[in-house]
Amino acid sequence: MALQTAFDIHVGNNARLRCVRRMQLLLITACLDGEWKMREVYNNDSISSPRTMTRPGSGHAPSTHSMPHYIRNLPFLRLFIGKWICARRGSGVKKSRMLLLLYMGGFNRYSEGRPDNDLHIGGIFPMEGEGGWQGGQACMPAAELALADVNARSDLLSGFKLLLHSNDSKCEPGLGASVMYNLLYNPPQKLLLLAGCSTVCTTVAEAAKMWNLMVLCYGASSPALSDRARFPTLFRTHPSATVHNPTRIKLMQKFGWSRIAILQQAEEVFISTVDDLEAHCKKSGIEIVTRQSFLSDPSDAVRNLRRQDARVIVGLFYVVAARRVLCEVYKHRLYGKSYVWFFIGWYEDNWFETNLEREGIDCTVEQMREAAEGHLTTEALMWNQNANQTTISGMTSEDFRSRLNEALREAGYDIDGERFPEGYQEAPLAYDAVWAVALAFNKTMEKLEKNGLSLKNFTYTNKKIADDIYEAINSTSFLGVSGLVAFSSQGDRIALTQIEQLSNNHYVKLGYYDTQADNLTWLDKEQWVGGKVPPDRTVVVNELRTVSLPLFACMTALCIAGILAAIGLIVFNTMHMHRRVIQWSHPACNTVMLCGCCVCLGAAIALGIDGRWVTPQHYTGLCAARAWLLAIGFSMAYGAMFTKVWRVHRHTTKPKTETKKRVHGWKLYTMVGGLLVVDFVLLTAWQLRDPLQRRVETFPLEAPRHHDDDVHIRPELEHCESEHNTIWLGVMYGYKGLVLVFGLFLAYETRSVKIRQINDSRYVGMSIYNVVVLCLITAPVTLVIASQQDAAFAFVSLAIVFCCFLSMALIFIPKVIEVIRHPTERAESGRGSGSGSTPADEERYRELVKENEELQKLIAQKEERIRVLKQKLAEREAAADVTQGTGGGGGGGGVLADLATATSDYGTSTNYTRSSRASVSDLDFSESYL
Repeated sequence: MALQTAFDIHVGNNARLRCVRRMQLLLITACLDGEWKMREVYNNDSISSPRTMTRPGSGHAPSTHSMPHYIRNLPFLRLFIGKWICARRGSGVKKSRMLLLLYMGGFNRYSEGRPDNDLHIGGIFPMEGEGGWQGGQACMPAAELALADVNARSDLLSGFKLLLHSNDSKCEPGLGASVMYNLLYNPPQKLLLLAGCSTVCTTVAEAAKMWNLMVLCYGASSPALSDRARFPTLFRTHPSATVHNPTRIKLMQKFGWSRIAILQQAEEVFISTVDDLEAHCKKSGIEIVTRQSFLSDPSDAVRNLRRQDARVIVGLFYVVAARRVLCEVYKHRLYGKSYVWFFIGWYEDNWFETNLEREGIDCTVEQMREAAEGHLTTEALMWNQNANQTTISGMTSEDFRSRLNEALREAGYDIDGERFPEGYQEAPLAYDAVWAVALAFNKTMEKLEKNGLSLKNFTYTNKKIADDIYEAINSTSFLGVSGLVAFSSQGDRIALTQIEQLSNNHYVKLGYYDTQADNLTWLDKEQWVGGKVPPDRTVVVNELRTVSLPLFACMTALCIAGILAAIGLIVFNTMHMHRRVIQWSHPACNTVMLCGCCVCLGAAIALGIDGRWVTPQHYTGLCAARAWLLAIGFSMAYGAMFTKVWRVHRHTTKPKTETKKRVHGWKLYTMVGGLLVVDFVLLTAWQLRDPLQRRVETFPLEAPRHHDDDVHIRPELEHCESEHNTIWLGVMYGYKGLVLVFGLFLAYETRSVKIRQINDSRYVGMSIYNVVVLCLITAPVTLVIASQQDAAFAFVSLAIVFCCFLSMALIFIPKVIEVIRHPTERAESGRGSGSGSTPADEERYRELVKENEELQKLIAQKEERIRVLKQKLAEREAAADVTQGTGGGGGGGGVLADLATATSDYGTSTNYTRSSRASVSDLDFSESYL
């Protein structure tokens, strides 16, 4: 009858049958990859016997029951049948009935002769895996201590004993599913499952709901487990990993870090944790510069962190991977005063020193210590911080620590040498998990007794009792060795977060954070390598490139000297304006040229004034001043010289009658004024339509000068530019270039012309040659070297200084020398002083020149006649000597008379020349300039 009832339960409901088949397929698929491990477990009969440990000295011995060989080998038969069912899904009900009889037969055989006062729970502990979290090494002894304490209490479970059936999952989800399957289908029937390791808990909790089994995880922090829709029967005494994220955000805000990087292991627990951390960072305005993940080898991921200049790094990985990461951190020098690492706090205190050789870590203990120094950890409080507070078990947290250490010593761990097994920090959670189960069972039993039922009536299909157990666990609240144990609506543990820092190879508590109250308790014990808080990025200092101060001082001194020289020449030009050497060089034009040189030299000084002396707000005015000074100074200085050479060219191309006319000064001023008007129009339009603004050119980062790893220099250079700067420069350069080229043409055309009205035309032409050549070289070169502030300033300022000094020297040095040589030259008449040459003077000069030429011709004729006469006289004298010898004479008188006449004419012409009104000094000076 009982067998028929079981058949009706399992087969009569088609929907449940399909669900069971799907679950069998899920479990079988999850175990395919680790089937060899399953066979090893089953064949070696490694499933532990039920544990009923008692407290030392209680006198109760643990009871064990051996399983028959048929039951031990039953899982393989069931696995084969499960696969056969999946392959033959179209089989009839008869085959299903036969399989269920086989299942139930196994249960019935094992249940015969068993006592009725035992409550059985299953335990899945990660013990000996190669990766992941192997916290069962310390959590399983803690759970056994809790079993002993619970069974020693007479006020719990009303005479029932709590027994634990456990096995090793190695923190592998496939093997964990196999262990769960073995626990469920090996009698006795389990009321609840204890599990550790997030990946295993995910698989177990997702499947356990099909058997109406509660799952209590003592070591699972994956945020994914908080999904009640996916895991409706899951609770955990280990807080969710997301409880660390608000703490991390709080620390980042405290130390001013707004740029972080994330390094994670490719496991679901860490992936979901990082997703939650990203959401918190986005909400808090913290930038995640990179997110790197790895499976087993973190070398590439750590290398990428260095490439991204990550400074504050959150690391999420199991402890085995953490040791590999730390070794790579040492190799890539991602530690020290410039870096901050956030590690998970549930590692053991000496996690970076242990198992290095066994795991193939090619870093020494000293190197690992050096790389680990200063890192921060965040962990939920897993030990009751009040060491003297008595918990529900009657012990304090220190009493529990002492008992746990003794049990671990008996298991062979070097506790005195601080060589703690993995999971030591989570051991209080496993201890309190057993107590939570006992309290929940006790509350459920009280409720069931009112209805005449007991926990022994629980089956995997009894949802009513499963719901009662769920409500009891959900409402459980007690003070355990890990602190206050209570569960949220998602089944998560509610706990504070502790912050620690590794300092001198020991963890120092820095503070606590209450997420719910948003309260950070800080102890001010942090110690940073280098004595200051590491920055969250390489600090980029914008450094303005300015003109070298010695260069600026030298060029300013030259410009000031040039300005003083120009002022001195203006005074000289004014004081000696009455002298012909000044009058015949147009002193007004010279004064304009000298003023233009002063303005150009002032512009050269303005070119060296930069951000060192002027604020960015006033830099626009400096840009405008540079343009106006340089343009106006050039037009004045070059325009004056251009006017002179233009006048010489006009003088040589006009008819001789027009050259006798006086050159009016206003015509010379008009040409300079015209150039200034064009400058004024262009600069005004430029200033109004598209004014020059301060533009900053940035350069690639440079290494710091004082070898500070946290600081890099970003050079900046100020420029005066407008939006259409190229167009405006093209217009200005085109206009000035035409004037330069035209002036060069005029200077070349008049290179051999000598006129009295402009006595320094040759020197003016030479000045124009130099100005044109320097300008044509300087303008394009400056555009090329504009990004080199010292070179550009030196090149432009030297060109300006050279043009000004050379022009002043060529035009005024001859005049100064002439004045020095003839300091006592008489002043001109009042009619001619103060101005250039008068028309009467010019007319007199031309008459004297003409008269002089005529006299020279006459003198040449007379001298020729005298020579001929002297020759004749000599011949006659010779003939006279011969005649005297013969008695004749005479004939010489006529020749002597002719000679006397010629001599008389020569003397007359000589006297006439000397009696002319020409001044010897005037003639000499005119000849020197002609």
